[in-house]
Amino acid sequence: MTKQQANWSPYDNNGGSCVAIAGADYCVIAADTRMSSGYNILTREYSKICKLADKAVMASSGFQADVNALQKHLAARHLTYQHQHNKQMSCPAMAQLLSNTLYYKRFFPYYAFNVLGGLDSEGKGCVFTYDAVGSYERVGYSSQGSGSTLIMPFLDNQLKSPSPLLLPAQDAVTPLSESEAVDLVKTVFASATERDIYTGDKLEIVVLNAGGIHREYMELRKD
Repeated sequence: MTKQQANWSPYDNNGGSCVAIAGADYCVIAADTRMSSGYNILTREYSKICKLADKAVMASSGFQADVNALQKHLAARHLTYQHQHNKQMSCPAMAQLLSNTLYYKRFFPYYAFNVLGGLDSEGKGCVFTYDAVGSYERVGYSSQGSGSTLIMPFLDNQLKSPSPLLLPAQDAVTPLSESEAVDLVKTVFASATERDIYTGDKLEIVVLNAGGIHREYMELRKD
C-alpha cells in the first residue's frame, strides 16, 4: 500500500490576464474581471487593476491574496514617500520600488505577476513587466497571466517592438494612436477568451494620458 501524503500549498493561482501598451503620450492597461480557482469561478466582478499613483497603474494576476497584500504594502510606501518628498512618485520610481519589494520577499515570494503602466517624467507612455521575484524590464507592451501565452504572440505580430540590442537604442513605445491601442486590446482579449477558461466575463480598460485617467468596460464571454 502506497503512503499517502497531504499536499498543502500556501498558494493558489486565481487566473486572469493583464495587458499594457505604451504609446507616445498615453498608456493603456487592461485586465479581465474573472477570478477562478481550479474549475470554479469565484467571482465575475474582480478588478485586477490598482492605481498606485497619479501616473502609475498596476495590473496583476496570480494569487489574489498576495496581490492584495502587495497593493497594500505599495500604498503604504507611497504614502510615506509623499510625506517625505511632498510629491507623487513617478512611474519609473514606482517600478523600482515594486522590483525591490518583490525581491525582498524572494524566499517566500508574492505569487503575483505584474505589469506596471503609466507616464514617465517626459509624458511618454511606459510599461514595466515583472516576474514573481522582481526582475523587471521597460518595454513597449507586455502581458501577464493565464492568457499571456495566447496574447503575446498577437501583440508581437501587431506591434513588433525594436530589439533592445540595436544601437543607438530605439524607443520602445508603440506607433499606434490611443484609440487604435484600445481597439487592439479589445481584440486580443476577445481572442484569448475563446481559448483560456480563466479569462472572461468582462474587460476593464484604464487609459492614462496628460488629461488624467479614464476607464471603460467591454463584456466578454461568460462560459
